[in-house]
Amino acid sequence: MVISSIIIFAWLIKPLIGYVIDHFFNKRIWVFIALVLDIALVLLVGLLKLPLFLLIVILMINSANAAFRDVAVDGIMCVEGKKYKATGRIQSVQWISISIAGLLTGIGGGYIAEKWGYQAGYLCLVPVYLLVALPTYFYKEEDYMTVEKAASTLSVDLKKLFTNKNLLIVGLFIFLYRYSPSFGTPLFFIQRDAFKWGKIWIGVLGTIATVFGIVGSLLYYKFSEKINIKKWLFWSVFLGALTTLSYLYYTPVTAVIYDVIYSLVGMFIFIMVMDFMARNSIPGLEATSFALLCSVSNLALVMSNLSGAFLLPLVGLKWLIVLSAVTSFLCLPLIKRIE
Repeated sequence: MVISSIIIFAWLIKPLIGYVIDHFFNKRIWVFIALVLDIALVLLVGLLKLPLFLLIVILMINSANAAFRDVAVDGIMCVEGKKYKATGRIQSVQWISISIAGLLTGIGGGYIAEKWGYQAGYLCLVPVYLLVALPTYFYKEEDYMTVEKAASTLSVDLKKLFTNKNLLIVGLFIFLYRYSPSFGTPLFFIQRDAFKWGKIWIGVLGTIATVFGIVGSLLYYKFSEKINIKKWLFWSVFLGALTTLSYLYYTPVTAVIYDVIYSLVGMFIFIMVMDFMARNSIPGLEATSFALLCSVSNLALVMSNLSGAFLLPLVGLKWLIVLSAVTSFLCLPLIKRIE
């Protein structure tokens, strides 16, 4: 757990990464830089027997490269999406790709690791990185490095970010929208200890849920340009509270139904929120402002887990579920204030 926490450190400072990407070179070049470093690193891991310390260092750098790629691609999504009014569709394609990649990694990666070892698994990443480089090469990014932007400093951009009233309201809304005391871990123990579900069935159910999540992504791709996001966000708060309360009745049958249906609906709403964040990113600081909103969202999830862990032994699971549903409404007063 400690090693995992160290490795993902770069993902905690994504707004700073966004600032670097917005001000030096361009987003396309940063994707190439990350890919070149990634190929070098996986060749080191795949071809050499390295001690644990060096493996951890390499995995940290590899994770940082992934964070740079992620922020750069999200920046491109914001720029091109707002230009063509297609942020929702691009987000849908991104999350469909991530879901399918997760399925392939879970099945293929597990097989490779078991049959050939982890080094072969890392070497298999080289052609994947080369495939990513192909569309990156053909993508032509407009030059946003104007004189005004080139002369900008970190203090000036921080002022631009934190004096933007709409961005601050959106950030607070995202935090309150995503925050509610979490009770996901207790449900896992119920599945294992009360329902007597095995690891294979839990894994199969997770795979089925991922497939329905892909369906939710496809639906958002189809309807993203036709919906009023603010109105749908408003009603999604009530839907979220109702789905939360449904966990008061948790049986082996309803657990399967919830996982399947809520994966579809949840992915649709999740991409809608991401689309909402992309539309409210600041021109010229797309990578930075979108990464900042993502960090606020991630902070809300961390606070959800911590508060859920703290409250569970104090109030019990049923009242924790009720409390989680009630906190869903904290964000409602902010919707009307968003431009």
